[in-house]
Amino acid sequence: MHLVDITMFYAAEGGGVSTYLNAKARWLAGLGWARHTIFSPNVRDDAADAGDGAGMPALVRVPAVTLPGIHGYRMPLSVGAAVRLLRAAQPDLVEAGDAGHCAWAALRLRRRLGIPAVAFYHSDLPRLVANRFGHTISQGSCKYLAHLYREFDLVLAPSRLMVGQLEQMGVTQALHQPLGIDSEVFHPSRRRATLRPELGLPEDARLLVYAGRFTAEKKLPLLIEAVRKLGPPYHLLLVGAGDPMPRHPQVSFLPFERDQRALAAVLASCDLLVHPGDCETFGLIVLEAMACGLPVVATSGGGVAELVDEGTGILARPNKVDSLAGAIEAVYARDMARMGAQARRKAQEQYDWRQIFPQLMHRYGSLLSARAGASGSLDRVCVSD
Repeated sequence: MHLVDITMFYAAEGGGVSTYLNAKARWLAGLGWARHTIFSPNVRDDAADAGDGAGMPALVRVPAVTLPGIHGYRMPLSVGAAVRLLRAAQPDLVEAGDAGHCAWAALRLRRRLGIPAVAFYHSDLPRLVANRFGHTISQGSCKYLAHLYREFDLVLAPSRLMVGQLEQMGVTQALHQPLGIDSEVFHPSRRRATLRPELGLPEDARLLVYAGRFTAEKKLPLLIEAVRKLGPPYHLLLVGAGDPMPRHPQVSFLPFERDQRALAAVLASCDLLVHPGDCETFGLIVLEAMACGLPVVATSGGGVAELVDEGTGILARPNKVDSLAGAIEAVYARDMARMGAQARRKAQEQYDWRQIFPQLMHRYGSLLSARAGASGSLDRVCVSD
């Protein structure tokens, strides 16, 4: 059995899609019944074909060009070049993780080899297009997505909000498939007492954290302004890289952390994760922080709102500094230890990869059922896991 993922959103610099695919590779390697290969334009030459059978994915670099405005991701040169690489791999199922050349390559491979093609809707394209180019062009992107995704055997979306959005476009076969976390890696025990001294902060500092890309849709200037309004002892730690951010005495920065255990140690050593964006289709970092025992302040816009309830955090109104600041202040007025424990329990019990990947394999199995012997392997794994 050979399962293949192709996407322009896989990169060494991390991100939710990369986390998902790396976790899938480790999970499949641990079971030992399937090969897994990731095709991406962002694979470095020295990393291609780096799979070692011990959880490192096999990687194939798709020829690509660099384009402005897509956060450092690269665009495949052509659909045909991607198809040739995919066809040489002879997969049994292909999953496309973006709505560009990679998706069309997956569909072309489906027609040529007769294999199932799955699309995973990782990015809220109409929302991103609307923010940059306006409503008219955003409507055009909706028509494009409807045309594209109707061709797939199955479309997955990580939040119910995104399933509803796809249905409004006319994509009626979309199913809710949440992503997950490794609750052993992201654990409260990784907390270290040295983080505040390393940042030059007193022990009583109220330490907020955001981790991820610094891009316009994350609304980080809004968060920085909220912290400025709150004043000391509130302090914000931004972990990641991207667009330049406003500097302020109450804001510290750490570089992007590729090592998940190191990231977990940073998260677990803070008090509260704050996620001010309203364009997320899911929000893996929110679950990672919850698994580390942190309450969450997020906004009621986007897929993140589905992860946070009254017991685990507070939702602020999108794009409102005062609402965000008020939500942060309100969390500190509650029993934060209890909220953190409930957040940890929810992440572990509902979103560990050990719950998520069997769900995904059942979906794959239903598509592969027409192929002799293929679905049986999937079904046995899902039942036994």
